[in-house]
This record gives sequence, C-alpha cells and structure tokens, in this order.
Amino acid sequence: MAHGGGSMKVIYAALAGNLAIAVTKLAAALFTGSSAMLSEAIHSAVDTGNQGLLLFGLKRASRGPDRTHPFGHGMELYFWSFVVALMIFALGGAFSIYEGIEKILAPEPIASLWVNYAVLGASMLFEGYSFTVALREFRQTHRGQPLVQAIRASKDPTVFAVLLEDSAALTGLLIALLGTAAGQWLELPWMDGASSVAIGLLLVVTAAFLARETLSLLTGESASRRTVENVRAVVTGDPRVLAVDEVLSLQLGPQEVLVALTIDFREDLSGNEVEQAAAELTRMIETEHPEITRVFLRPRRLGRVAPAPGAGTAGVPQPA
Repeated sequence: MAHGGGSMKVIYAALAGNLAIAVTKLAAALFTGSSAMLSEAIHSAVDTGNQGLLLFGLKRASRGPDRTHPFGHGMELYFWSFVVALMIFALGGAFSIYEGIEKILAPEPIASLWVNYAVLGASMLFEGYSFTVALREFRQTHRGQPLVQAIRASKDPTVFAVLLEDSAALTGLLIALLGTAAGQWLELPWMDGASSVAIGLLLVVTAAFLARETLSLLTGESASRRTVENVRAVVTGDPRVLAVDEVLSLQLGPQEVLVALTIDFREDLSGNEVEQAAAELTRMIETEHPEITRVFLRPRRLGRVAPAPGAGTAGVPQPA
C-alpha cells in the first residue's frame, strides 16, 4: 500500500524546521522569561512530535492486507492524524492558555527583548519555508479550489495536518511578536501573557478543525464526489449497461478507495456475457482511477438482485 512521496517530503521538511525552531525558542524563553516565547517553544515541540506521529502512521498504514484486515491498514493513518489533533489541543493549546493566565496574574518584564525578536524573525523564515513546501504539495492535487474547501475535500491528512500546523505556527509567531512589542512599547508586561492565551486559543481552534476532518475519514468517509460521478459515467457509458442503481464508496487510505456498484445489465445478455462485461468495466474503472484498489459489481436483472455466492476483486456474482 504505497503512499505518495510528496507526503513524506512535506513531513520531513516540517520535522526538520520545527525541531530547530523548538530548541531555539526554548533557549530564548529560558533566557528572557517570555511566556509567549515559552508557548511558542511548546507549540514547536508539539509540532515536532506530531510529525513523528504522522511518519509512524504512514509506516503502519503501508502494511498490506492480512487475515484480520483484508483491505489493508490504510485507515490507521487517519487514527494517528486524529491523535495529532488531540496533541495540538492538549499539549499545545491547553498548556499555552494555562501559562498565559499565570503570566497575566503575575506579570514580569521580559529581559533582553532583542533575543525574542531575533528568534521570532528566524522562526518565521523556517516556518514560512515549511508552509511553502506543504502548500505547494497540497496545491498540486487541489488546483482551482479555495484553500478551506480543498482541505475539507482532501483525503490525505498527512499533508493538510502539516499545512494547518504551519498556518497556526505562522499566526502564532505574529501574535507573539505583537504581544512582545505591545508589552515593550506600552509598558504592559501582562500583554506577554495575553499573547500566550491567544496562541493557545488559536491552537485549540486548529485542533478542533483538524479533529473534525480526520474523524470524518476515520469513520468511513466516501470517495470524492468527482470520483463517484466519474465511476458512474464510465459504467453508464457502456452499451451493455441499462442503468447504475447505486455507487457506494469508502476511502481506505489517501490513495486507496473501495467502490461497490449495483448495475442493471441488458436482459439479452447471457451469464457469461455479464461476467465479461463486469470484468471489463472493472478494468476500465481501475485504469481511469488508479486510486480505486477494490471494485465490487452486483448485477441486477429483471428487477431482482442476483445472488452473490462470493466475489473477488471484480466482485461479480452470477446473474439471476
């Protein structure tokens, strides 16, 4: 069950950037005592761990079918992506909010502000590069769609999770920069804590959105509407087919789709001709859509569904 090399490239780029940024931010936070910088360090550390979880999920999902998982383990990637959302919520968002409230209640001036500014500037460059890599990879498969709509339509959480994390990271860096600057210029030390709370809330919202999208995939989301419509068009375009009663689909992984169809063949076709038509239609569907790895066809004759003694990849029962 191969997964796209683009996903791996995006994750490795984010992993390298976040690891370097997390160490730098933590050193700056310990040196300056900035709550916002500590929140950003925690955020980057959580992101680094998340990329590790996504790589682990890709490895687990790449295992082939076995006795207990006849369709493979592709959906396990969705589980680990959901865990990533929980990590962002619990370790990133909740801790940042807690740390920010502590600093608001007991504000302290930040020492050596130039360190904060330097680290925030460098972090923006690193995060910007990671975001650019993720966005370029994402746009290759979702051209012409608005970003939010494309994320909701995507079946590959490894790419859109990194994209969401990097978007939140860049926004969080801007919030930290504004909080630090406001605290300095207005002489309001509590602004540092307020920016930490704002970063935490941003992470909570990001985690909720990511959790919603991955939960939909984890609980049996169908293939895209375009894929389903194309499959229906391929089958109904065959002169041996009178109608397609239903097209059911299940996303088994980013590049793995199961499709089941109930087809009304012409009544003058013999049993052998129905089998031949089903085999040819299966090949046409798989050629048109390489991501469709399982096709099951159920013929319907004279208003009665044919009995289904068993089906292979083509899923063709003997017609009634």
